[in-house]
Amino acid sequence: MNKITLNKGKDKAAWQLHPWVFSGAIANIQPGISNGDVAAVYNCDNEFIAYGIYNNSSRVAVRLLEWDPNKEINEAWWRNRVKKAVGHRRHLLRDNNDTVRLIFAEADFLPGLIADKYADFISIQVHAAGVERVKAIIVDELAIQLAPRGIYERSDLKSRDYEGLPDTNGLLWGELPPEFVDIIENGIQYQVNIIEGQKSGFYCDQRENRALTAQYVQGKNVLDCFCYSGGFTLNAFRQGAAAVTSVDSSALAIETLKNNVIRNGFDTLKHTAVHADVNKYLRQLGEEGAKFDLIVLDPPKYAPSRSTLEKASRAYKDLNRRGLLLLESGGLLATFSCSGAMDIDTFKQVLAWAALDAGKEIQFIRQFSQPEDHPVRASFPEGEYLKGLLVRVV
Repeated sequence: MNKITLNKGKDKAAWQLHPWVFSGAIANIQPGISNGDVAAVYNCDNEFIAYGIYNNSSRVAVRLLEWDPNKEINEAWWRNRVKKAVGHRRHLLRDNNDTVRLIFAEADFLPGLIADKYADFISIQVHAAGVERVKAIIVDELAIQLAPRGIYERSDLKSRDYEGLPDTNGLLWGELPPEFVDIIENGIQYQVNIIEGQKSGFYCDQRENRALTAQYVQGKNVLDCFCYSGGFTLNAFRQGAAAVTSVDSSALAIETLKNNVIRNGFDTLKHTAVHADVNKYLRQLGEEGAKFDLIVLDPPKYAPSRSTLEKASRAYKDLNRRGLLLLESGGLLATFSCSGAMDIDTFKQVLAWAALDAGKEIQFIRQFSQPEDHPVRASFPEGEYLKGLLVRVV
C-alpha cells in the first residue's frame, strides 16, 4: 500500500475526520505514488490515520476516504458508498418531485463527486482525479440503483484545473438527454437543459427555499433576480403573486423560463422576463422609481475562497443595498449567498451595512439553508455553503 506521512502537529484535522489534507501538512511521500492513487496516511509516529486519494496537482493533496484500517478501498467500497448515498434520498423522490441531489461530494464520503437526478436522467460532475479513475464503477452503480434513461457528465469545472484534469462533457451511459428534460419539483413543471445549462442543469438546492418564500407573495408584485430557469418565479405564480419580473444575464435561462411559465399554465401577461445584467437593471429600476413588494436576490458565488471574502462582502452589500432601495415599508427581501466562505453571521452583518447605506431599518424574520439532500457533515463544516435571509423593511 502506498504510504504518506504527515508532519508533526499537522494531523489533528485528519484524526477529527476532516476529509482534506493540504500539501503543507505532508512530511513524506512514498516514491512511485501517482495522482489518483489510494494511499495510507500516517502521523509522524507511524500511526495509521486514514486512507485517501493522492494528487500532487492540487492544494488538497489527499482527499481522505476511510478511517477504518480494516476496510479496503476497492470496487465494492465505491459501490457501497454510492448505494448508501442514493438510499438516503429515495424518500425525496415522490409524485410531485422527481429531482434530487443524489451525491454531495465530501458530505457523502465521496469527495469530488456530484450527482443529480432529473426525472429519468442523471447528471454527474467529477472534481477529483481519484474519482475520475473509478468513474465507470460509479456510473454503473448509479444505473443499477436507479435505472435511468441516461447518465450525462458535465465536468467543465474550474476545480478540475487544480486537479490536473481536462474538461469533459458527454454521455456516459444509456440515452443522450434531449435538449430539454421535463422534471417536476414541488409540483411545478420545469424544462432543464442538462447539456448546456448552468452547473449540472438546475439548482435543486433551493427547492425548499422557493416554497418557503412563496408563502409571502399572494397578491404581491415580485422581482426575481438571477432567476435562471424560474424557480422562485414559478413558485410565486403558483401561490398567487399579482405580477413577477424575472431578470437574468443568460439568454438561455430567460428562454427556458418563458417556456416554464407557459408549461405551468401561468398568465404570461403577469410576467415580465428581462435579459440583462442584474446590477445594472437594479440601478435602472432605482432611477425609474420602481417599487416592489418582494424581491429575491440569488446571485452566483461571489466568494469562492476566504481570500476573496472582503471583496465579495462589498459586492453583496452593494447588491442588497440596491434591492432594499426598491422596497417600501413592509416590503420583503429574500436574499441568498452560495459562498461557503461567508457564514451566516457575516452575511447578516453585510445586510446590516446595506440597510444602513440604503437608509432602511430592517428585521431578519426567517433564515434559509440548504435542503437535506445537501447534508452538512459534522467533520466538514465547509459543506454548509448555502444560506439566506428573509428581511422585512420596517
